[in-house]
Amino acid sequence: YICGMKNELGKWLMDIAKYMATALLLSSAFGDMGNLLVVISVIIATALTLFVGLLLVRDKKEEKEI
Repeated sequence: YICGMKNELGKWLMDIAKYMATALLLSSAFGDMGNLLVVISVIIATALTLFVGLLLVRDKKEEKEI
């Protein structure tokens, strides 16, 4: 049961990372992104969220085969 929860949390975190990246791209396309600190913060938050999501989704069985 816990493994399934980790998998779903990982998928949810990857979705959040996609939404943050999309929001950054759309806001830079339609508006003036003058504040560099906001852009850097969103990029770091997106990368961190995606990394944690991928760690939670990965399958432990694949590591044992390698």
